[in-house]
Amino acid sequence: MSEDVEVGKAGPLFEDFLREQGNYEETTEQAVKRVIAYQLVEAMTEQKITKVEMARRLKTSRAQLDRLLDPDNDGVTIATLSRAARAVGRRLRLELQ
Repeated sequence: MSEDVEVGKAGPLFEDFLREQGNYEETTEQAVKRVIAYQLVEAMTEQKITKVEMARRLKTSRAQLDRLLDPDNDGVTIATLSRAARAVGRRLRLELQ
């Protein structure tokens, strides 16, 4: 065990590691998108909303909906995420910290 780490104490925060590596912002953005996509799918499942119905509510194609729900697609706008949230009776909330 390293002498720099006290027993019972956490090491450096993972966020600090990501900042040192220079990819904190990118990783955080991707994590947020994954969580939102997951929450949208969960809301659809709970409400028994099919992808076809969700696409209809958003006035878009099923292919566009698949891109929206793809956690790796970073080309989705905040406006689109907000519309999707409203379509399942939720709202998107963003904040600066």
